[in-house]
Amino acid sequence: MFRNRKYVLDSSDLQYKLVKLHWKVRFLHFFLWFAVSVIVAVFYGTVFENIFGSPKEKMLSQQVENLKLQYSLIGRELDNSMTSLNSFRLSDDRRYRPILGMDSIPESYRKAGYGGVDRYRDLTGYVNSNLLISFRSKIDELKNRANIQNESFKSIAERSAEWKREMDHQPMISPVDVKYHLGDGFKFRAIHPVLGSARWHYGQDFEVPYGTEVYATGDGKIIESGWNSGGFGNYTVIDHGYGLQSTYGHLSDIKVVKNMNVKRGDLIGLSGSTGTSSGPHLHYQIEQFGEHKNPVNFFNNDISADEYNEMIQAFGSKSKFR
Repeated sequence: MFRNRKYVLDSSDLQYKLVKLHWKVRFLHFFLWFAVSVIVAVFYGTVFENIFGSPKEKMLSQQVENLKLQYSLIGRELDNSMTSLNSFRLSDDRRYRPILGMDSIPESYRKAGYGGVDRYRDLTGYVNSNLLISFRSKIDELKNRANIQNESFKSIAERSAEWKREMDHQPMISPVDVKYHLGDGFKFRAIHPVLGSARWHYGQDFEVPYGTEVYATGDGKIIESGWNSGGFGNYTVIDHGYGLQSTYGHLSDIKVVKNMNVKRGDLIGLSGSTGTSSGPHLHYQIEQFGEHKNPVNFFNNDISADEYNEMIQAFGSKSKFR
């Protein structure tokens, strides 16, 4: 119990006496002990942290690893998105635009640059600056390509709608049932069957009985309907737009009037033999920008009568005129 006490022998009375240290000495001893303890604690703490790391460092290290994993997953998503955009681009260049007669978007425009050299200055100076700049650059490129692709799809949709309208207005079917035979076609006739003189026949005749139904071959507007003194007799002319007009001559009855809008497959009249005609038939001709065209190049006469009737009924079910 006296181990912390210090005694010395007093030679004057030959007795051991307790040595009492001055307070300054005791304070110095305590300070030295405390300083050594702190130094030892710091030393062992530093060694432990260097070997095992502090809990805070472990937590931060784990967060860094999690961020790297998230960046890796984001990188994969960006690559997948870029692959999808490239697929859309190929569809644009190889399918939609060639079919619709549109020019391809230049690759230089799709890969157009953006921003200046200091665009990513705010991302410099970090440990993973290269990684951050790489991902920001990919995102910017993806946004740029997505915007271009979106504009491309808009222009394709607009052109597709116009293309569909143009196809609807093309005179693309036979004006009468395909079961009837074709008569004189687009050619120079040495002898006109009625006039007896040589002249061009600018249309296609159909050998049909009197009163055969005659249909509009494409969407358009009636610009002529009535009697034609030039030889067509009762006739109708449809302006299909896009420089195209179709004429139906020698009708016995007309079912439409001038300025009426019609759809492909609408009944516009009945065949007859009015005007300069040697017998019942339909004279059908097509002009494009004022130039006569061979009508047989505008329709398919190889379908069956049943298929033709089904087609006319399908057109008629969509027509407001009927």
